[in-house]
Amino acid sequence: MTTKRTLSSLAIPVLVLAAATTLLGTSPFPERQAPRPLNLLLMGTDGRDTITADEKRRFHAGGIACNCTDVLMLVHVSARRDRVSVVSMPRDSYADIPPYLDAASGEERGPHPSKINGAYAEGGPSLTIGTVEAMTGVRIDRYLQVDFRRFIDAVDDVGGVEVCTPRTLKDSATKLHLKPGKHRLTGGPALQYVRSRHVDRSADLGRIQRQQRFLVNALRGLKAKKALTDPAGMARVVDTLLGSGRVEQGFAAGELVRLAAALDKVPARNLEFTTVPIAGFNETRPDVGSTLAWDRKRADAMFAKLRADRPLLKAGADPRPKDPPSLKGYGPVRGSRFACG
Repeated sequence: MTTKRTLSSLAIPVLVLAAATTLLGTSPFPERQAPRPLNLLLMGTDGRDTITADEKRRFHAGGIACNCTDVLMLVHVSARRDRVSVVSMPRDSYADIPPYLDAASGEERGPHPSKINGAYAEGGPSLTIGTVEAMTGVRIDRYLQVDFRRFIDAVDDVGGVEVCTPRTLKDSATKLHLKPGKHRLTGGPALQYVRSRHVDRSADLGRIQRQQRFLVNALRGLKAKKALTDPAGMARVVDTLLGSGRVEQGFAAGELVRLAAALDKVPARNLEFTTVPIAGFNETRPDVGSTLAWDRKRADAMFAKLRADRPLLKAGADPRPKDPPSLKGYGPVRGSRFACG
């Protein structure tokens, strides 16, 4: 993985869309001049060593980190910059890790089976990208990393994010407890919301849907406050996001401010959200554990549309998402379906 394909460790998924949706006529990336499509990979890691002991206690974010990716979203931006498609990949998806050079030992490791979230633990962002590219056939142009600290701080910087639910959401692990209705969540409670996977039997698929709902409503709130077009305000948020973290950063702050401003022009209806189609569970393996099997025929058809820069939804289609989703994932829905009324 080259330095050119590296982005910073960002904390709020909205900036995935901000970065993706822009690439104005004068692209900051010389090797990816418009009007070409752009593919980004959002990686949400379980790194929690930068939050305080008090935050771990209050937001039930303790435990031992696996140094893996709890969130993987493939974000495709159309060449015309008028459509963004987001495909979430469950963390327990079965994966064949491609061969790679182990940075610690300097030795070549051959291909082997794993869960998709294990690629990060083995080889960091570059191996995660290589694994996703091998599984999807989609070239990843940029990636963003999310950790607990920057997520909390960035949500607080924008004044919290409004979420809504038609039913009670109660999680036994994160202690999330939201009654039906609208709720404005600050950084810590927002972290509980996007991490919760014990709300119902939909497990990680339900969590994925809540993450996508959060993304849409974070963007909606920023647009309503005209925050995306406020250079000074966005500069403060970007400074929080970029910070002085240990992850290499290949994005200048000024570029992120300009990219966020361009996102203001993209309506929620032009965002598509879905999961990789799931066939069911694979047979448990002692060296891997329990994994989800992708429905290869449907998944390949989906990724072929991304490679061809085609929409996932037919013109005029506006399906209603099932909440909670089934364990086989859900088909594409428009971002407007996830927006609070």
